[in-house]
Amino acid sequence: MKKIMSAVATLILVTGVLAGCTGQAPSATESGATNPSGGTSSPAPSAGDKVFRINIGSEPSTADPGLADDSTSILVVSSLFDGLTRRGVDDKIHNAVAEKIDISEDGLVYTFHLRDSKWSNGDPVTAHDFEFAWKRALDPAFASSYAYNFFYIKNGEAYNAGNATADDVGVKALDDHTLEVHLENQTPFFLELTAFATYYPVHQKTVKDNPEWAMEASTHIGNGPYTLAKWEHKSAMQFTKNGHYWDKDNVKVDKVEATMIEDNNTSFSMFENGELDWAGAPMVTLPTDAIPVLKDSGKLQGKPVASTYFYSFNIEQPPFNNVKIRKAFSYAINRKEIVENILQTGQIPALGFLPPTMSVKPEGYFQDHDTQRAKQLLEEGMKELGISQLPPISVIFNTSDAHKKIAEAIQDQWRQTLGVDVKVTNLEFKVFLDTVDETNYQIARRGWAGDFNDPITFMEIFREKKGNNSTNWINDKYNQLLVQISKESDPQKRQQLFGEAEQILMDEMPIAPIYFYKDSWLQGENVAKGIYVDVLGNGDLKYVEMK
Repeated sequence: MKKIMSAVATLILVTGVLAGCTGQAPSATESGATNPSGGTSSPAPSAGDKVFRINIGSEPSTADPGLADDSTSILVVSSLFDGLTRRGVDDKIHNAVAEKIDISEDGLVYTFHLRDSKWSNGDPVTAHDFEFAWKRALDPAFASSYAYNFFYIKNGEAYNAGNATADDVGVKALDDHTLEVHLENQTPFFLELTAFATYYPVHQKTVKDNPEWAMEASTHIGNGPYTLAKWEHKSAMQFTKNGHYWDKDNVKVDKVEATMIEDNNTSFSMFENGELDWAGAPMVTLPTDAIPVLKDSGKLQGKPVASTYFYSFNIEQPPFNNVKIRKAFSYAINRKEIVENILQTGQIPALGFLPPTMSVKPEGYFQDHDTQRAKQLLEEGMKELGISQLPPISVIFNTSDAHKKIAEAIQDQWRQTLGVDVKVTNLEFKVFLDTVDETNYQIARRGWAGDFNDPITFMEIFREKKGNNSTNWINDKYNQLLVQISKESDPQKRQQLFGEAEQILMDEMPIAPIYFYKDSWLQGENVAKGIYVDVLGNGDLKYVEMK
């Protein structure tokens, strides 16, 4: 969605896993560059070309679809690649590289008929490229954080677990233009999955010849709306319109210039000075102090999105190996105070993990700022651990004015309610990601945006101790419910099972939900159509238009 929203996640906007899109291709029910070593063969933009300038906040960890798992990287990947399907500005799924899609009567076999399309070096995009990319992401040796998104495919999970071979996986290129996919169970949202970044193809020869192909502009090859013309690490990226893209006529800007500035005050000043055309969702925060004035001016745009901001507990780090202590810290948070006094743009306090559009228990699973219960649970948890005082405790977050203010507010709430002194530390984005991935923390700021419009995109994060689950928490009963959900076709029964699973998650409290996001942004006067942000909080640069 989430993509984990661990990039420059926002205060008044989403940093979600970006799977959204703005294509206007035929619907999924209809029939329907670079030199070989990298670099772009598309004409260089001229002085009169239309340019869109944004700040993406930080260095993306990769431009490889199989490895992208943070919002910054997924935004980059979605600009440089295209999938079999892509979400349109109408929030519906449309055909993209797939010109026609056949679905068997039992819903278990999808046959994708590919249109003639090309890689940015002029090579044809084939069904073999998709098969290769999907099996590569599933390969346990590749260690993709999003491997589980392929578990809907026949034997996908078995292959990832080492219990089957790549040949057993239910995806096969019948020829250059035909991809056949067999699913484990009916998956109504499968065409949403094929629009997600991990399902994008990769150029086989490039990937096999150069393991570092995705880390430099000179060696990068994609099949999307733009090509990667420049990558000045930790400074800037430049995307240019891909002349080989099958839908190039619907790409209205010639160049996207992306800066990497973590300080949101500097970024906001650049927008105010006319140096940026966009400020806010879905990438970086706006300064919290500017929110009241921006709201009064009428310039602030926004909408609620299906994304959750939460704190993650590492349950293998004392004292958070005790569930009562995890609950004490969660119950002591005053979420209403945070959304009203810091965020200020209509966020909703989160008393569960699933956002309102997917919620199975809207009233939540616990009481906000339940101070008496929090104190009692802390005392009981410490007795169970046999300790009279807590060890030093710290919270980490990636650099952001919003994250800092939220962390300091919660730090003060914990001090007042629990009598606990907590250290709060901001880390540069890459360092933060590495620290969380290595589970070398006690409490970490996290966020999650849906990859597709179904509660399973949130719940399956905690299926196993890898991928996007940085809590080290797993639960057999919880996983049994996920298996039942995957096989259940009755919508009401699925909702009931989701409720049972979320109840376990909130009873065990490996995470402390804090609020549900609302996206907010500012758009320059010279922008005709800005970044498309869908209901999941995913953004897409494809259909940006300048006046």
